[in-house]
Amino acid sequence: MDNKPSVVMIGLGYIGLPTAALIAQNKIFVHGVDINPKVVEIINEGKIHIVEPELDVAVAKAVKEGFLKADTQPVEADTYLIVVPTPFKGKNEPDISFVEAATKAILPFLKENDLYIIESTSPIGTTEKMMNFIYTERPELEGKLFIAYCPERVLPGNVMYELVHNDRVIGGVDENSTEKAIAFYKDFIKGNLHKTNARTAEMCKLVENSSRDVQIAFANELSIICDKAGINVWELINLANKHPRVNILQPGCGVGGHCIAVDPYFIVADYPMESQIIGKAREINNYKSFWCAEKVQTAKLQFELAHGRKPSIALMGLAFKPNIDDLRESPAKYIVQKVLQNANNEECYIVEPNIESHKIFKLTNCQTAVEKADIIVFLVAHKEFKELNLSKEKVILDFCGNL
Repeated sequence: MDNKPSVVMIGLGYIGLPTAALIAQNKIFVHGVDINPKVVEIINEGKIHIVEPELDVAVAKAVKEGFLKADTQPVEADTYLIVVPTPFKGKNEPDISFVEAATKAILPFLKENDLYIIESTSPIGTTEKMMNFIYTERPELEGKLFIAYCPERVLPGNVMYELVHNDRVIGGVDENSTEKAIAFYKDFIKGNLHKTNARTAEMCKLVENSSRDVQIAFANELSIICDKAGINVWELINLANKHPRVNILQPGCGVGGHCIAVDPYFIVADYPMESQIIGKAREINNYKSFWCAEKVQTAKLQFELAHGRKPSIALMGLAFKPNIDDLRESPAKYIVQKVLQNANNEECYIVEPNIESHKIFKLTNCQTAVEKADIIVFLVAHKEFKELNLSKEKVILDFCGNL
């Protein structure tokens, strides 16, 4: 146990906490840092503040055995992992101030031969920028630290499995840093570890999600065209995918989550002239949410004209993808907001089976909403929605292929 490195994990959110628990499972001491004292308190009780299968068991065990401790301040360690958010400021411009603040917080503790790794999604050149910042502030350490970038590529709902089994791309600012980072990760990752440099690793993370965004944009654009052409888009995609080299994704009501809906902007912000397809895909996927909200508005007006009364509406789903509780960047949430803004005394029932309550929306039980609503709008294909018995008199808008 003595020769195992001690780790400081800055950021205990959707990625930081599972990663901290995984490292701690391997009998490595992890000092987790979060700016939210409530989060620190919850974790130190052996509990979790986010929903992720198997995470509760891993955290409870790691805390009980003494390998995981949460705090609001860092301490001295051998390895420092930066896993903080990188939000946007202004018009889709990446904000690395959290990465900078996390780096500043550990500056006094850094010593020769320490390993510093950024896992946060970052603009190209961030790792080098942080290296220069560290060496400007601590010139005596120049060339004596190992500095690398290693993004995660996990799926919410399956994080604990994928952290272990997915391949990782690891890029150091030099060859020694890459090797040092690989030696660290191979203790608890079973997937292959692929060596590269920091800039390529940063770009790789952005490209993976931009590629998905472009593919989804094609499906979403197709759904809008098919609606106008009177073609069932689900049947069309199913038939087109019978071609051995065609694999069109399923359309939805936009794109959400903290990766696919966000990461392309990191490229577009730095390379606006060059990223034509990537930028356009973002526009299409954002427009799809607006289009869905407009379709609900049209359905409302048609119902009122046909029945001489205002309809009641069930809005099914708020999460950014099926069967999770994560609402970040959710197109469904945006559509619900638009429908409520356009409401003219209609009764709206909002359903999200994966959360108990919401600070803005009043949630309704799934069955109640379906029974009371005249118009049922499927925004997310949650498993609970697939088993519903729907009356033929209901107006159904299915934006996510639920039926």
